[in-house]
Amino acid sequence: MKVKSDIEIAREASKLPIKEVAKKLGIEEEELIPFGHDKAKVSDQFIRSVKNNQNGKLILVTAVNPTPAGEGKTTTTVGLGDGLCALGKRAAVCIREASLGPCFGMKGGAAGGGLAQVVPMEEMNLHFTGDFHAITSAHNLLAAMIDNHIYWGNEQNIDLRRIVWRRVIDMNDRALRDVVTSLGGVANGYPKQSGFDITVASEVMAILCLANDLSDLRKRLGEIIVAYRKDRSPVFCKDIKADGAMTVLLQQAMQPNIVQTLENNPAFVHGGPFANIAHGCNSVIATKTALKIANYVVTEAGFGADLGAEKFVNIKCRKAGIKPDVAVIVATVRSMKMNGGIVSKNDLGTENIQAVQQGCANLGRHIENVKSFGIPVVVAINHFVSDTNAEIEALRRYVADKGTEAFVCKHWAEGSTGILPLANKVVEIAENKSKFAYTYKDDLPLIEKIERVAKKIYRADEVLASKTIRDQLQLWENDGYGDLPICMAKTQYSFTTDPNRRGAPNGHAIPIREVRLSAGAGFIVVICGEVMTMPGLPKVPSAEAIMLNKKGDVEGLF
Repeated sequence: MKVKSDIEIAREASKLPIKEVAKKLGIEEEELIPFGHDKAKVSDQFIRSVKNNQNGKLILVTAVNPTPAGEGKTTTTVGLGDGLCALGKRAAVCIREASLGPCFGMKGGAAGGGLAQVVPMEEMNLHFTGDFHAITSAHNLLAAMIDNHIYWGNEQNIDLRRIVWRRVIDMNDRALRDVVTSLGGVANGYPKQSGFDITVASEVMAILCLANDLSDLRKRLGEIIVAYRKDRSPVFCKDIKADGAMTVLLQQAMQPNIVQTLENNPAFVHGGPFANIAHGCNSVIATKTALKIANYVVTEAGFGADLGAEKFVNIKCRKAGIKPDVAVIVATVRSMKMNGGIVSKNDLGTENIQAVQQGCANLGRHIENVKSFGIPVVVAINHFVSDTNAEIEALRRYVADKGTEAFVCKHWAEGSTGILPLANKVVEIAENKSKFAYTYKDDLPLIEKIERVAKKIYRADEVLASKTIRDQLQLWENDGYGDLPICMAKTQYSFTTDPNRRGAPNGHAIPIREVRLSAGAGFIVVICGEVMTMPGLPKVPSAEAIMLNKKGDVEGLF
């Protein structure tokens, strides 16, 4: 019997009108801004009206370091949300929107899989409700206004050598990493070296995902540092007078999107910063709104817990004043084999208990790290048909030895019924109070915050930072930015900065290549190793296989 693909399953979904899905959370039709019949935005008026409601329980879904074998973090997030609803709980899912870069590069879609999906799948992975386009436009409007300001006299005395605001595009394009602009003569402005980042790395994206409302959004946009004068004093977005127009462009994008799972349960899909180069969480406004109207909210943090969960705790929770009641770490037998370093992707279907046991060290490290935040932890073993009972049992024994419990989850194949044991456990754990803790305090020096994450989370021996970088961090502290959290940008594939070093290595160093101040978002970006803020396409990009068939349906996107 042929196994149906994710997109075939999604196209066969029996979707409810979005007004009926929203009503499950008490959102009436007049509080929705519809985008067709199956997706909508939630009005600012409704969000304000529920602000004083009591919060529900927050469940964070994170994972081991990603491998080519796949882990299924979003699939598990969606499946767990459906499982809680199947138990009769008022639950909602909160996930991020998909970037076109990975969709046309190598990762594919970001809406879950099998019977644990969010729909409409195609729209979600393409233009959706236009949020990313609005963010791209607002970011590039600021870039255009900076150049225009300089062209018409440079009233702010911007030093052309110290413009730090680059442009963005929501696509992987290595040719745009380093460019020269304004060539062609006097009428085109002053030539300068610049470059592009991918939209999900934009500070505007981070601001939209951390802002509480439109007023907060405009304030944060105004605080963006775009350049420096010759006396090294900063020039802000508000000095260029771009913050008002940027807010207008982002007004609708600020409103969370609501869609549905295959089981017709509500899901908020809003914002999309990457976790390897940004803070990797859906928007604060979506999460906080969901917590006010649902008893259980299941959200995810990007990539492995060393990146996504760490930033969820130290950036999002710190800024939003929230904390998870439970954390679910997603692992697979297949990913354990690859993290063991002795099994190739082609051999993952062959039983190899030794490889599973050897790769479990990666999972163990993540369990220890999440527990260090004071969050109760449970493990979801995302089941594949090639998993053997002996391999599953080896993984479960390892987790038990770490003082937690692992549940085999078959939501991909069975939907909510395949994840009910985990859902029941999550409800049980969520009722207990936890001792939540950040990795570092606000008043710790910036370099020590970096070292704290590198040593406590990555288990590095040292941080390699040049005098120039240390001096820059000290200068920002002197300017009043010392209390900001740090946002580590590094490879998602390893605890180290070497993407090929799997498992749970110790005794390594974290080299810092660059630091950037995101004053509007409210964090310091620390770029480590060779990680890029503008990815490139692989040798054979997914885009080569994406097309419309004779029926007008999209093929090759998933």
